[in-house]
Amino acid sequence: MPRMILLGTGTGVPDADREHTHMVWDGPGGPLLIDAGGSTYQRLLKAGLDSLGGHAGPPLQGVLLTHSHCDHINGIAALLFSLRLSGRTAPLPIYGLAPTLALVQGILAAFALDDMCPPIIWTEIQAGDTIPLADGWRIRTALTAHSRPCLALRCEDAAGGRAITYSADTEPCPAVDDLAHGTTVLIHEATTPQPFPGHTTPRQAGAVAAAAGASRLLLVHYSPRWTMPEDQAIAEVRAGGYAQQAEIGREYQEITH
Repeated sequence: MPRMILLGTGTGVPDADREHTHMVWDGPGGPLLIDAGGSTYQRLLKAGLDSLGGHAGPPLQGVLLTHSHCDHINGIAALLFSLRLSGRTAPLPIYGLAPTLALVQGILAAFALDDMCPPIIWTEIQAGDTIPLADGWRIRTALTAHSRPCLALRCEDAAGGRAITYSADTEPCPAVDDLAHGTTVLIHEATTPQPFPGHTTPRQAGAVAAAAGASRLLLVHYSPRWTMPEDQAIAEVRAGGYAQQAEIGREYQEITH
């Protein structure tokens, strides 16, 4: 069954039990890593994914970087290094907006990985693009409202209407609202206790989920220390008008729909 696995659910300041927010699509066309915030290779293994393929499943099919802030890309060099050391020689597509790819290319150049990195297929995408996956699944994108260019993502079954939407880093904005409309599951950031440019509060996330008609809401890019306690966050989601299933995203949580 198609699933999204949360590899990390924390804010830019991770908690003891919350890594920087990133995840992996394990469904048609995957596994596809979404951001690389921290000890990503190890987390893929702990999530039960063999990123080289073989007996445990298909190899990592690509990496999609939502934007260039450190907490979303700080694991990319180590991931590529570990992939090559563990035997990967197949090219790896890396998708992202032009400024995101340019910055990551500079980071990799500074690390001087040279031949200790699998070949990379740099694939520039733009807001509004659709990325085909497999078996009728696709990823649709939208530009968020953040301090750097950032993409929200919707993994959807074009035929059946099932969808998981990830807001990435954003304050509430029409483009993300439109992308989330009718989604089955909404994975939405909830970073700040009060409205703040470029980020979302739990109450605002609840309002976005209610307007989208989502059946389920999971809060990520969240911290019980830096945002608010968990019970208060869920109460704020309710205050935002969302009455369906709402929860705090957990490390290694598998989200099916």
